Amino acid sequence: MSTHFEQLFRLNTLTFHALGDTARQDIILLLDQFKRLSVNEIAEKSPLSRPAVSHHLKILRDAGIVSIEKEGTKRYYFLTIEDRIDLLKQLITEVEKHCIE
Repeated sequence: MSTHFEQLFRLNTLTFHALGDTARQDIILLLDQFKRLSVNEIAEKSPLSRPAVSHHLKILRDAGIVSIEKEGTKRYYFLTIEDRIDLLKQLITEVEKHCIE
């Protein structure tokens, strides 16, 4: 197995973890729909509590899927998933090369 192939798997670990939870998937869908939301706005639009939303946003932020924009005392979250998608595409290409005969 090539080192590049292994590296791509490792680089995608946080993405897999972040995308593997339905609550985080729902947050991603909300941010896709509304483009920019605060923790409170996400909590209002989902069955999650505010602390739960904050927890899931931290995981999404650590994975590079969302970012924060500060506006006064408010923090708004928005999707920044493009780089993650590029890494996933690279991994898919490598999986096709190495695992499909």
